[in-house]
Amino acid sequence: MIDLKKIRNNPDEIKVKMENRGESFDLSLIDEVVELDQKRRNILIEVEELKNKRNKTSAEVPKLKKQGIDVSETMKEMKQLSDTIKNYDLDLNEIDQRIEYIMMRIPNIPHDSVPNGSDDEDNVEIKKWGEIRKFDFNPKEHWTIGTENNLLDFERAGKITGSRFTVYKGLGARLERALINYFLDTHTGRNGYDEILPPYMVNRNSMTGTGQLPKFEEDAFKVSDTDYFLIPTAEVPVTNIYRDEILEGDKLPIKYAAYSACFRSEAGSAGRDTRGLIRQHQFNKVELVKFTKEEESYDELNKLVQDAESVLQGLGLPYRIVKICRGDLGFTAALKYDIEVWMPSYNKYVEISSCSNFEDFQARRANIKYKDDPKAKPKFVHTVNGSGVAIGRALAAVLENYQNEDGSVTVPEVLRTYMGCEKITR
Repeated sequence: MIDLKKIRNNPDEIKVKMENRGESFDLSLIDEVVELDQKRRNILIEVEELKNKRNKTSAEVPKLKKQGIDVSETMKEMKQLSDTIKNYDLDLNEIDQRIEYIMMRIPNIPHDSVPNGSDDEDNVEIKKWGEIRKFDFNPKEHWTIGTENNLLDFERAGKITGSRFTVYKGLGARLERALINYFLDTHTGRNGYDEILPPYMVNRNSMTGTGQLPKFEEDAFKVSDTDYFLIPTAEVPVTNIYRDEILEGDKLPIKYAAYSACFRSEAGSAGRDTRGLIRQHQFNKVELVKFTKEEESYDELNKLVQDAESVLQGLGLPYRIVKICRGDLGFTAALKYDIEVWMPSYNKYVEISSCSNFEDFQARRANIKYKDDPKAKPKFVHTVNGSGVAIGRALAAVLENYQNEDGSVTVPEVLRTYMGCEKITR
């Protein structure tokens, strides 16, 4: 949720920044918020004047009674004042509810450095790493490699559950686990994060705090007859660890790395991405979450991007980084970078991590603040997070980039201790 003062003071500037934001958002709602906010402030002034008048009149009643003066008209006037105040309070409640309804649906304000653009074609490449392998044979898709090597079973997963689920088998399950452990060991060791293993179900307040609700409720997996939701990412439970809390400023930044399963409906996805591991309803991911001071958040975002890069570099997987344009930015981020790993069968880079600075957008929704000292006024933290990285997509990238002509897969050196082997064969 953005600061209402920013809308109040600069509504036209906010509307300009929200143009081409990528989220279906009616800019006239900004005007409505400004109008409601002004109406609310006018009512508050009127109510304050009425209360002062009522208090002054109330203080005069005992004096009038002592003088033997009839106070019936005065009492009637006081009742009218109280009734008017009560009606204003009802109006204020309606206005507050409408303002909150709108504010919860206004996306974050893009940072000034966000490129203009309407969709992912307008994202700006800012870095490439690694050399793309030139195969002397036709490389196979990861789902073919996984099936032929008895690593992945999509058919039986479909029988067990439905489409876009996977059974990991044998060395496939071990490779998934190896990637999880390698990512966590790297982030909690060299990169300095504390490990969290969060719940995989969260309540409505948690989903609202990070911005999934109310806008995206139809895309979430809700547990019937409860107010629980399956998490779409560990970002949700980890960010809400500090909901409604005030942190100590000298303890910031707080850095967490969390492995979890993630559950997404992937509504609207179609075509090639629905095959294999790229768009699953259930997948594993290591998430990196930071709570920072305002003045440090963009430095911490850059460091987080480097941390996500480090595990891909360790795996020797070619990737690129793109800065996301306004039209592709999403609802909650002020600035976002995508890291895209090279997938030979696609002959293109595929997203494997999104790294975002939300500034105080999530902190305002979740009420997460900090103090630089005990007597200081609390300020909202900035939240920064990103995938470090998606496990299934990393596994797919390993299978495709390390495949051999005989159908085997060479295990990246950093995973061999975890795997106990140098090659995956049939």
